[in-house]
Order: sequence, then structure tokens, then C-alpha cells
Amino acid sequence: MAAPGRTPPRADAVAARSRRDRLDQPQLRKQRMMRMPSLDPDAFGRLSERFARFMGTGRFIVWMTVVILVWVVWNVSVPAALRFDQYPFIFLTLALSLQASYAAPLILLAQNRQDDRDRVSMEQDRDRAARNIADTEFLVREVAALRQGLGEVATRDFLRSELQTLMKELEQRGELDGMAESGAALPQE
Repeated sequence: MAAPGRTPPRADAVAARSRRDRLDQPQLRKQRMMRMPSLDPDAFGRLSERFARFMGTGRFIVWMTVVILVWVVWNVSVPAALRFDQYPFIFLTLALSLQASYAAPLILLAQNRQDDRDRVSMEQDRDRAARNIADTEFLVREVAALRQGLGEVATRDFLRSELQTLMKELEQRGELDGMAESGAALPQE
């Protein structure tokens, strides 16, 4: 009999089998006797970028040319016993093919990483441009609101004319008040 709170062993096996058969559940990793070495993809990518950057320089072409010239001159001019690659230079061809077979994937990996960086940079630029447009539109609305508000604000000339009108009215009232005190007849308005 199984302990309380634990599933019986047969139920565990059935659950494991059903989990293994289901496509929507991740599979459990099996422990291996010999572990495969894990490579850091970023470190490998950085190495490939350095390699691709070096292969794209004139220095690489000069060094490659020097190596090939030394190879050919050595295998043509030294005594036959010291030559390691005879005239059709099969070994040189093999070495250059091997170098090209490793260079092509490394260059493609470097290009893919650069494409990813460019894509992220373009997305950030697009987001920044959208924010700039939104900020500009906001500022345009604010300036329009300020202009509209300034249209309703009294100007200096308007205030002067109103004050002059008030002063004239006060002077007239002051004259009227002075007439009223002296007992003179007030003009009718």
C-alpha cells in the first residue's frame, strides 16, 4: 500500500508515459553518462566576428599571399627531399579549401549577429522617432493653445484705451459731483 499523499509507483509510470506522449508538455532531459561540452554562443559569436573582421582586412590578404608565395617557392626551389607538396600543390589546395570551409560559416554567423544588432537598432530608432513625433505633436498643440489663450488676453493698447475711457468718465463724474455740491443743475444724460 502506498504512503498517504504519495502516488503509487504504477501511477508515476503512467503519468510519465502520458507526459512523454503529449506534445504540449516539455520532455524531461535524460542524464547522460558523458556530458557534452557546452559552448557559450555569445563567446563563439564574438570570436566569429573577430575572425570575419580580420578576414576583411588588407592585412589578411597580404599574409595569405605571403604564405602562398612562400609555400610555392619552397616546394619548387628546395631539393626534392625537403618538398612536402609537389607541383600540382594538392596539399595547398586542401589547406585553402579547409580555410574557406571554416571561413564561410563564421562569416555568415558574424553577419547574422550584425543583422540582429541592426534590427534591434532599427526598432529602437523607430520607437525614438515615434516618441519624437508624439512630443512634437504635443508641443504643437500646446503652442496652438497658447496662441489661442493670447488672443483672449488684453493687450497693452487695449488696456490704455480702457483706462483712458475710465479716466474720462471719472473726470466727468468728478465735474458732475463738483456741480452737485455747488447746487448747479445737473445735465441730463
